[in-house]
Amino acid sequence: MKFTLSWLKKHLDTTASAEEICTALTALGLEVDAFEDRAATYAPFKVAYVEKAEKHPDADRLRVCNVQTDKGTIQVVCGAPNARTGMKAVFAPEGSVIPRDGTVLKKGTIRGVESCGMLVSAAEMSLSDEHDGIIEVDENIPVGTPLAAIFGLDDPVFVLGLTPNRVDCAGVRGIARDLAAAGLGTLKPLEIPVLKTFGPCPVSVRIEDTDGCPLFVGRLVKGVKNGPSPDWLQKQLKAVGLRPISALVDITNYISLDLCRPLHVYDAAKLKGGIVVRQTIEGESFDALNDKSYSVMDGAVGITDSSGLIGLGGIVGGVSTGSDETTVDVFVESAYFTPMRIAKTGRSLGIESDARYRFERGIDPAFTVDASAIAAQMILDLCGGEASEAVQAGAVPSCGKTIEFDPALVKALIGIDPPPSQQKKILEDLGFGVGEAGGKFTVQTPPWRGDIWAAETDGKADLAEEIMRVIGLDALPAISVRSETPVAGAAETEMLSRIRAARSVLTSRGLDECITWSFMGAKLAAEFGANDNTPVLSNPISSDLDVMRPSILPNLIAAAGKNHDRGFGDAALCEVGPVFRTTEATGQDIIASGIRMGDYHQSRSWASSHAARGVDAYDAKADALAVLAACGAKTDNAQIRRDAPSYYHPGRSGTINLGPNTLARFGEIHPAILEEMDIKGPVVAFEVLLANIPAPKKKAGTEKSLLALSPLQPVNRDFAFIVDEAVEAEALVKSAVAADKALITGASIFDVYRGKGVEEGKKSVALTVSLQPSDKTLTDKDIEQVCQKIIEGVFAKTGGQLRA
Repeated sequence: MKFTLSWLKKHLDTTASAEEICTALTALGLEVDAFEDRAATYAPFKVAYVEKAEKHPDADRLRVCNVQTDKGTIQVVCGAPNARTGMKAVFAPEGSVIPRDGTVLKKGTIRGVESCGMLVSAAEMSLSDEHDGIIEVDENIPVGTPLAAIFGLDDPVFVLGLTPNRVDCAGVRGIARDLAAAGLGTLKPLEIPVLKTFGPCPVSVRIEDTDGCPLFVGRLVKGVKNGPSPDWLQKQLKAVGLRPISALVDITNYISLDLCRPLHVYDAAKLKGGIVVRQTIEGESFDALNDKSYSVMDGAVGITDSSGLIGLGGIVGGVSTGSDETTVDVFVESAYFTPMRIAKTGRSLGIESDARYRFERGIDPAFTVDASAIAAQMILDLCGGEASEAVQAGAVPSCGKTIEFDPALVKALIGIDPPPSQQKKILEDLGFGVGEAGGKFTVQTPPWRGDIWAAETDGKADLAEEIMRVIGLDALPAISVRSETPVAGAAETEMLSRIRAARSVLTSRGLDECITWSFMGAKLAAEFGANDNTPVLSNPISSDLDVMRPSILPNLIAAAGKNHDRGFGDAALCEVGPVFRTTEATGQDIIASGIRMGDYHQSRSWASSHAARGVDAYDAKADALAVLAACGAKTDNAQIRRDAPSYYHPGRSGTINLGPNTLARFGEIHPAILEEMDIKGPVVAFEVLLANIPAPKKKAGTEKSLLALSPLQPVNRDFAFIVDEAVEAEALVKSAVAADKALITGASIFDVYRGKGVEEGKKSVALTVSLQPSDKTLTDKDIEQVCQKIIEGVFAKTGGQLRA
């Protein structure tokens, strides 16, 4: 939102400086992105009188001018064809900076003649493209008059970065209202004119699409003269970056910026019958006023007459009925369009317009009728003519909410306790209606605050926020972050600790952390576990981002694919964040997810003996186990199962479980899904369900047991068992460890063999078992006894027999 100080003062009676206004706006939450004091920029450039202009002695096209400035007479060499004796021009002294290109003027010599400063053109001052001559100033303007004062550039310009919820401040009056509530002046009353009309409007209006356009107000103004708009209006629009077009168009642009009320004007002579507002039909097309042609989809809010589609309501009008310099009778549209419908159409067609910006955020519906009268009166004032009565179709939609508000809530939510009388005044100054009974307020929201009355919340917290932002965050008491009393326990929750631990361990393992969208396309989401309960966005930012993500993996895979397309084939990405099952608050899970793609590099050192290899499911399993261990899970007793979701490769994936709880999923992503996503695999992935990790048991004394290292040497023994093909390696490992829990400290698989010497349907699994004595050195007999227990235990639980 861009406006000038003089424009603001049309609504706000204030003596505050521009700097004070900037400070107050930012404190109100209307952040000032830029402030341009053009008077300061153009301060060095002033009116000067050319006392004498003679031909340069050594150049036919140059003139040597004696220029009278407010600081004396100065010699300037000028090459402009219109430089002459007796004229008044604009002088730029040495040391000044030319706005067009940033040149710093210095005293110089041109063809042997000294020149101090220059006489400037409009192009050099960035005022126009005119560069054929220097600026000529009216002879009645005194020498020394600043350039900014002549061209209306002495009006500071504010640029606000509005948040989407504050569309009421997309009009200068809304900004003035907030500043008045903050004590920077008094809001001037808005006058609604009472028009003298010639009779009923001859143009009929009918609404068939009441969902998209609940209210349409039109009015004919006949006998207008549509020439250039007056200087004050042109300067106002130019100051905020708009190009003046004609009086009728400039009026609609001015009211849109001034009152946050987009309008549209039609040349009534070009209308074919009455106006009908209906849903568009796919394939309909029209030429728009933005010099583009559009073929529309089903369901947009179409403005039509008997000739067909002539514009898209709330977005852009059409060329066929647009006003021009020949317009004599004009039909003025003031309508209200449903935000959701405007946003959907604008996004689908990629049309950006000031009208769409305001309508899709929700302007004031109740102002529609009054805006029609204001627009008609302004047309009468600037273009002449006479106005008809208004023709209205539809009615003002519901646009308010009554909120029962306890002033004590401000202290409970924010931490300050302003008096109820102050709270009431602030709300009333902002336009809220406030009734008081029993120390509590009954608050009626104003129609221009759709961010409050259209929200699904009860609005109480919104009112507390309104009070707080007017009072200012500076009023919040300063509280030390250091506690004045002993802290009984950690402030960090168990889940936050796990999130932090997961991020730390994953990045330490070489994965790059990502932050991806919390939504994705419905088709891809269905592949990764979405169902009928998965939240669907009613207003997605893109058609392929329309559901909340049921898994983080598709986003990471897509990111890896983009990197691959740019020449970075090896990817290791992770993200810890929410996934969504339902719209309920409990329908979210915090998942630590990661993917690897391409080659796995154990070391990139030139001295490393480890060559790069392709990633596999065991890399993903190792990542998942590392996260579980960092989060305090006891993985020694975990079971590996083959029941990973369908988006994993069925033969190269699994889950890590403790009892009935699934702690993690890992494996290769299904090749069919990678093909659908146009990703060249394989891609391995893991997902750790942080909420499923059992809470640590609280024990008295130290959290960790004392480290006890045995002075006795450990012993390793290798075994090879013939087992059925269906026997899982994990079963062998657990059977071996269970044979003697006092001596056996671990077991691991190091080989699996199928082939000659092994019966079909069988396999040979080799494992090494570690024995760690604690009180005496093991004898051969002791070792033999333990080995026999291992052989018997494996046979009993898996049917495995020692390979000969």
